Amino acid sequence: MSQRYLPGETHQLPRHNHSLANYKGEFVLYEFKEGVATISLNRPERKNPLSFDSYAELRDLFRAMSYAKDVHAIVITGAGQNFCSGGDVHEIIGPLTKLDMPGLLSFTRMTGDVIKAMRACPQPIVAAIDGICAGAGALLALASDLRYGTERSKTYFLFNKVGLAGCDMGACALLPRVIGQGRASELLYSGRGLPGAEAERWGFYNRLCTPEDVLTQAQAMAHEMANGPTFANGMTKKMLQQEWNMGVDEAIEAEAQAQAICMMTNDFHRAYHAFVAKQTPIFEGD
Repeated sequence: MSQRYLPGETHQLPRHNHSLANYKGEFVLYEFKEGVATISLNRPERKNPLSFDSYAELRDLFRAMSYAKDVHAIVITGAGQNFCSGGDVHEIIGPLTKLDMPGLLSFTRMTGDVIKAMRACPQPIVAAIDGICAGAGALLALASDLRYGTERSKTYFLFNKVGLAGCDMGACALLPRVIGQGRASELLYSGRGLPGAEAERWGFYNRLCTPEDVLTQAQAMAHEMANGPTFANGMTKKMLQQEWNMGVDEAIEAEAQAQAICMMTNDFHRAYHAFVAKQTPIFEGD
């Protein structure tokens, strides 16, 4: 239904209406189909480790998503039979041992900026996880909104295995909120692997899939969300993020304001008129 129920034109701010449909990844694979962007870490011969360049590209790409008019949901995955083995030992870990403090801080802030950008972009992110999901790769999964995994996958928060604290890229803030404080503490102190079945039981995975179907099912979920009320989906993601730091009364007031904003959208009016006509609403994200 193309009729507008509210006056005015949407998305008229300068440079807030660009397209990412034709984005060409330099250090990651990028595909776009019907409102869904699929980002694939693409070094399968080494279990898709991250490099300085791929970190920076992910940071910039997720930042750009906030202004993309055509991307309504995102899937992140790894090429081959693994998700991500973390930071590349030779390309990242080795050089880090030679940096001074300002250089190290620049690096750790850059990695954290990837997570900030993932949480700040309005599109829901679905991670499709098979095989190894370790270190920084585990944080990419954790920063996603939904996680689909496989029985054979194994997730490692292994920072303590290399002499580092478990508080990397937001792990100590994000992981307890997903699986609980005690379970998060166990993983961050021990660095042990979290098998697929246990990950689902603990709530880290939303769904277990076969290795052959995990990406397909993640993309199907992303398409379902992309066909929904995308402005409202973005508001849901924003509230899920902001309400971590709110009391209940403050959260209820914030949700009252957010819902009132959504009631001003054309999608809300489309849903009402479709209901009256006994039809399925076609949402347009405005």
